[in-house]
Formats: sequence, structure tokens, C-alpha cells
Amino acid sequence: MARSLTTFAHMLDQEIRKRRTFGIISHPDAGKTTLTEKLLLFGGAIQTAGAVKSNKITKAATSDFMEIEKQRGISVATSVMGFEYQGYKINILDTPGHKDFAEDTYRTLTAVDSVILVIDCVKGVEEQTRKLMEVCRMRNTPVIIFINKLDREGQDPYDLLEEVEKELSIHTRPLSWPIGIGEKFQGVYNLFDKKLLLFSNSKTKKASDVLTILDLNDKQLDEQVGEKAAKQLREDAELIEGVFEPFDEDLYRDGYLAPVFFGSAINNFGVQDLLDTFVRIAPFPRSRVTDTREVKPDEKPFSGFIFKIHANLDPNHRDRIAFCRVVSGTFERNKFYQHTRLDKKLRFANPNMFMANEKSVVDEAFPGDVVGLYDTGNFKIGDTLTEGENMQFQGIPSFSPEIFKELINKDPFKAKQMEKGIRQLTDEGVAQLFTQELGSIKIIGTVGELQFEVIQFRLLQEYGAACSFHPVAYSKACWITSEDKAALDNFIRMKSRFICYDKENRPVFMADTLRNLKSVQDYYPAISFHFTSEFKTDQALIGQAAYGK
Repeated sequence: MARSLTTFAHMLDQEIRKRRTFGIISHPDAGKTTLTEKLLLFGGAIQTAGAVKSNKITKAATSDFMEIEKQRGISVATSVMGFEYQGYKINILDTPGHKDFAEDTYRTLTAVDSVILVIDCVKGVEEQTRKLMEVCRMRNTPVIIFINKLDREGQDPYDLLEEVEKELSIHTRPLSWPIGIGEKFQGVYNLFDKKLLLFSNSKTKKASDVLTILDLNDKQLDEQVGEKAAKQLREDAELIEGVFEPFDEDLYRDGYLAPVFFGSAINNFGVQDLLDTFVRIAPFPRSRVTDTREVKPDEKPFSGFIFKIHANLDPNHRDRIAFCRVVSGTFERNKFYQHTRLDKKLRFANPNMFMANEKSVVDEAFPGDVVGLYDTGNFKIGDTLTEGENMQFQGIPSFSPEIFKELINKDPFKAKQMEKGIRQLTDEGVAQLFTQELGSIKIIGTVGELQFEVIQFRLLQEYGAACSFHPVAYSKACWITSEDKAALDNFIRMKSRFICYDKENRPVFMADTLRNLKSVQDYYPAISFHFTSEFKTDQALIGQAAYGK
């Protein structure tokens, strides 16, 4: 028995160490979806990649499989993709770039162990980039930066790195360096592996011209890029070694130091360089915190949490899939697991893993993997599965929305479809649903206007329910609690027209202005006002940092 446990521990350790689970984040149009596809291309997961041009998808991108994404040319849902590369199991979580879907991106970042941040060399650090980096810094998530679109006339590389360090509050260390930019872009020199990569303008072929030049004084460099460019590269490399701190894997894995790569994703350039270094230095699956203890990936019992729910992933089959990040142990098909919130045992006959919109049934999964579980309505975002231990993974709250609108059903004969649709969509985290008991008014709260368009589109396309939205005069939703039940009951009675209930039937105070909210807080000191749904992690308000409030 002892030997079999030792064998299992060794096998689990091997599976953990070969996994790299990461997210790709960026400001819209920086090239995130393009980079995702090119990583799949170089990883051998796909043979051709769709091209994103002028915010319109010429051929629907592999990771953008929802109809509205194909029409709008944006990533709305988080896609999950996996492939094998050089003995590693790579799990990519492609995230929405649009700011209106920042909360979905935040939840996805709870399921990754590191991120690749894509920055447009022309535009530099943008608003959404700052907010996403703040989320990464809350968890000390390791970050690799890929500066994209070097084939365009962009900013000076030194100016870009200075801007990154100042705006994102993170130290950088170039591991590759560009030779020219825009029309004069000739390639990059890999400072990490001492290799010269020569640029060729091709959206269909993989870059193949790679020369090993261990010594930059080698005359081969002058022959390949010209004396002037070679001289500049030598000066740049010397300056980098003198000014930037040496690359340290531990500092990177602690989230303190961000290695930087340069390239052009749409031209397949610099992507393999990035991928090859990433698999070597990126962290394997990390521990996660629960309400009772820290769970380590090499523990034998299985545990995992739901970070995303997606209804109607396949329009031909009205399915609902919950995405589960495996935290510890081994997930096994057809084995019963404990749903800790419902105190209920569940078994999964057809768990799936994904390559974008293609999925396949899997018999087992290991820490770092993301498993799609067919769901009949048992799951909500943040739910925990275990082999029996009663615990709840932390750090996956809902935030107070910024925009509120009343949901209007335009067809009374489709009331059931509307009810089912809005509940499933809000279960996915697209938006939050609040119900006002006075008149049974349904209020939808989001962090951006585009989410209302997505809800309207999907309710009609997937549930046959037509709706419209009417603005309501609320500016903040606060979950309310009190140690004094009588005080809470009195507050709810006195402020009844400002009280709604969320999907868990918890009371929520809807403030019309932030000024009035402050006066109400002062007047009712026995009432606690929470700006995220996860009260235990409400101090310092994760959401406030994430959204710059």
C-alpha cells in the first residue's frame, strides 16, 4: 500500500510540474486574440489561424466562438484551450479584452498561475492594461510582457519600458530586444538564449530564420543586419546589462520582475521565442486559499472551484457548462464529489477539456487543468468541489456594478423563457440580477454598457425572449449585514424602496448617489455595507483596486 501511495505521489508530482496554466490579458486591439491563436499554431494545436484586422474578424477567430463575438470582432467570453508542447501541458485562458467585461477577466485570473500581458508598441500602456495589472498585483501573479506590432511605427523601446515600469508599478527585464522598428524592423535578438531572429513579413508562415550568435561581436551579426544596426544592438545590449537588474526566475515567480519580449503576433514573429521561454520559467500550479486552510496541488484528495459558467456553448444542444479549475489531487470521470455549498454529492459522466470550440471527454485531470462539467443548474461561480472536506475556495467575489437598468419583457407569452434565460446568463457572471420586492422589478447591474447588448442578443438568440432595458437612478449596490438582526430588519423596512435582493436572496441597498450612501452609512452605524459579495475578503476592497474606485 505504501508503495502504491509513493507511486501515486510521484505520478501526481510529474503531472503538476509539466502543467502551465496562464491567462492572456491586454487592452482591446493590442493583439491578444491574435497572440493566443499563434501560440496554438506554434504549439501544433491548430494548422491555420484566423486573422484579426481593423477590429473585424475576416475568418472567425478560433477562440471567439460565440455568435456575437464573430459579429463584433471582440472577445466576450473567456475561452479555454489546451495543448501539448515539448512535454508540457499548456492551458490557455483567453480573456475578454473589452473593459465592459473586466469582472469576467478578474474571475478568470483567479484560475491561472501566471499571465502574458500584451502591449501595443504604438499605443503603449492603456487604461485597461493598468486595471488588469492591478488585479495581477493583488495576487502577486507572475507576468511576462509581450510588446506587439513591432512592424509598425511605434514608440522607442526604452520609452515603452519606462512607461511600463511607471504606469504598472513593476520592474522589467528585456529577454529579447528589437533591431529597428516599423519599416526598419529587422528582427529581435534573444538576450536569454543568445539567438538572432530575422524578421520576415508573413502572416501564414512560421518564422524560421534563427541564427545562434553567442557573441554579439561576431561578424555574422554585421552581415545579417548591417553594420549600423549591429553597432546599435551591441550598444543596446550593453546598456540593458548595465541598467536593468539581471533576470531572476524567483523574482519573476513572485510577481516582482516582468520579463519582456518583442515581436509581431500577426506575422508569427517572436511568438515561438516567447513560448519556448515561457514553458521553462513559468510557474507550475500553485496553492489556493480556502475559508479554512491553504490547499496545495500535491495533496492526494481532489479539490477544485468553478470560475466560469457558460450556457449554450453548443447552440445545437442547450447545454450549460461549468468550468472547474483543478487545485489538488486527481479529478476522475464518474467519481462522486462533494458540492460543499449544497452539501450534495455529484458525479460527472462526460467531463470535457477544450481546444477553443472543440471539446473532448476526459477520464482524468490534474492540478492546473480546466475541466468543463455539464451542469443542470447546481453550480454558481465560486462553488467548490472536494472529496468530502467541507471548505470553500476564496477570492472569487461579485463586485458592486456600475450601471443599473430595469429588465423589461417585451413579450408576456415568453415570461418563462425570459426568467430561465436571465437566470442562466447571470449565473455565468455576464451581469448581476437584483429583484425589488415592491412590484417584483428585475434590475440588471453591469460594469459596462456592452453587457446589456450581449444580454439582449443572447436572450433573443438562445431563449427566444425579446427584452429592452430602462435606466434606473442607482449608482451603487451594497450588500448589507448587521450583528443586530432587529437593526437590519428596521433598516430594510425604513429603506424599502432602495432594497433589492440578489440571487442568493441576500439584501442589497441600492444607493442613488455616493453622497447619499455616505450619509446613510453615517446614520445607520449598526449596518455594514459591503462592496463585494464575498464579505470575508471585503477589507481593502479587491474590487476597488481592480476598477480604480
